[in-house]
Amino acid sequence: MKGKGDNKELTSETGIHTDFQNSMTYGEYLDLDKLLSSQNRLSNHHDEMLFIVIHQVSELWMKLILHELKAAISSIQHNKLQPAFKMLARVSKIQRQMIESWDVLATLTPSEYVKFRDKLGRSSGFQSYQYRMIEFALGFKTSHVLEIYKKDNKIYECLKKALHEPSLYDVSIEALSKAGFQISAERLKKDYTKVYQADQSVEAAWLEVYRNVDAYWDLYQLAEKLVDIEDRLQQWRFHHMKTVERIIGYKKGTGGSSGVTYLKKVLDHRFFPELWELRTKL
Repeated sequence: MKGKGDNKELTSETGIHTDFQNSMTYGEYLDLDKLLSSQNRLSNHHDEMLFIVIHQVSELWMKLILHELKAAISSIQHNKLQPAFKMLARVSKIQRQMIESWDVLATLTPSEYVKFRDKLGRSSGFQSYQYRMIEFALGFKTSHVLEIYKKDNKIYECLKKALHEPSLYDVSIEALSKAGFQISAERLKKDYTKVYQADQSVEAAWLEVYRNVDAYWDLYQLAEKLVDIEDRLQQWRFHHMKTVERIIGYKKGTGGSSGVTYLKKVLDHRFFPELWELRTKL
């Protein structure tokens, strides 16, 4: 009976297009043939499909994050903060989706994963170049990681270019300077290829913004958007670490990292240190 009802509702929709001989379909627009034929298991184990899909979906979300971060950086550089706020808010929402995905992967048990883990060889999520691009975009620049990507010259050159570009935090600090805050010359002439280090003049500027919210509302909003993104990224890292611990314990990662031990260490890193320090000093 349900099927008949559904059919009746469908036939009542007289405007629905059914002839696509000369029109683009939904599947063609999204290139679904290519997308849905990219889940190629290297084992016969049922749960390898889960493992592949989770990581492919994460890469798609990261592609969108990079799209938004690049546009937000450009907007801030051109003193267009309001459009940047929308882009950064979207990044935070995407991050929430990525955090939730660890709960799905956590349904994979150690007994199941060990059945196909050897098929990964030395490949590892540690090698995700898009994740490195996100780290670079947020100011965590580490040139030595480029060695991992020399096999693919296109990716290597892309990362090398990103290494020398200003990060989201770099352009945010430049926005402070444009607003009249005294930022140290050393900080404004920073080598973009280096990992960001906390700066007293930057902290003083952000403190003034937080103490005079009405006078610096746009900068205050920008700061809170940055905190949102770092908070979500650290939540993602924590859930990643706990999921790995749950599935493989303290084994080494397939890519050669120390696994959980490495993932715990990166939890201590701050992308925007002054924005966290000022909370104690307000």
